[in-house]
Amino acid sequence: MPPEIELFGVMMPSLLPVFLLSFALMVVLDLAIGRAGLYRRLWHPSLFRFALFVCLFGAAGLLLIR
Repeated sequence: MPPEIELFGVMMPSLLPVFLLSFALMVVLDLAIGRAGLYRRLWHPSLFRFALFVCLFGAAGLLLIR
């Protein structure tokens, strides 16, 4: 994975698109979990949200390693 990518002449970290994609997926999953009522069964919903994002971001980052 290259350390930086160029987008319209702007250099940015290569993990930035992965971060944004992980965040978007986390928001969708968060809405689905919230509508299903699963947050009522969790001890600490905000900690679960953070752990969910870390897992998604870590898995997506590991997929980019060649």
